[in-house]
Amino acid sequence: QVQLVESGGGLVQPGGSLRLSCVASGISFSLYRMDWYRQPPGKQRELVAGITGGRSTNYADSVKGRFTVSRDNAKKTVYLQMNSLKPEDTAVYYCNAVLSSDAYWGQGTQVTVSS
Repeated sequence: QVQLVESGGGLVQPGGSLRLSCVASGISFSLYRMDWYRQPPGKQRELVAGITGGRSTNYADSVKGRFTVSRDNAKKTVYLQMNSLKPEDTAVYYCNAVLSSDAYWGQGTQVTVSS
């Protein structure tokens, strides 16, 4: 059974930082591309950042220079380090594992940026 479990969300003030984690089980983790998506209130889900098995990364323009995606294949974990957070970063953040036609989602973790 495949599981992706996110953690690390919470309430943070503007300018603050959070690190999200997503632990995978039931997949050959190192083969999968791992992406972070987010869904702000009332809006569609959007891609935030992604990292391949070879550790190539890509980022949405809105988070470049503030967010960093990384992975630890031994721990089957992908991270999203979020710095200089803004209120517009408020969303439910999801991790997504993709390999060819296989795709799996976590349950999401809430990030709220507010003073």
